[in-house]
Amino acid sequence: MSVRREVARYWATLTWRQHLSLALEEWLGWLVRSLPGALGFALRHLLCRLLFARADGVVFLYPGARIMHAYGMTAGANLRVNSGAFVDARGGLVVGADVLIGPNAVIVTSQHRWDDPALPIVAQGHQTAPVTIGDDVWIGGNAVVTPGVTIGTGSVVGAGAVVTADVPPYTIVGGVPARAIGRRPHRSARETAS
Repeated sequence: MSVRREVARYWATLTWRQHLSLALEEWLGWLVRSLPGALGFALRHLLCRLLFARADGVVFLYPGARIMHAYGMTAGANLRVNSGAFVDARGGLVVGADVLIGPNAVIVTSQHRWDDPALPIVAQGHQTAPVTIGDDVWIGGNAVVTPGVTIGTGSVVGAGAVVTADVPPYTIVGGVPARAIGRRPHRSARETAS
């Protein structure tokens, strides 16, 4: 497949608003991505409010964090994305309130197709699947969340884990692929103890 056809096919999959969003996140993101201090946080927050499908409350993007296809992302209040994290919301990403995304973590909602052995992988396009992250979730540094995954409320994804399946609420997962390694106490358990 020629490069020209590949670019035309990709261009045709997006609406004009999505193209505009991508251009703004590339150019404005490039300008504000590395700005330090309060001014950098404020400008990145404003950019998120402009580009996300919805953003409740404040979004804290640390210098060097990168979000692509922001038009597909909704975020609850108090989202914090640490330096070096990469988030691709092309397939749809719902993030709850009070979520922490660690340094160099990767969250993707699309991946290359590879199911047709007659075609090179690069010519097979992408498949998308939404990711949902509940409230009060911590995704550790260098963790990877793959397309189509739901991470339940109150869960912890350990550093370096690769999440390929749904994570139940208040579960601690780790490893490659990520597996349950513990449980977090949740509010109802604390309330009944007192």
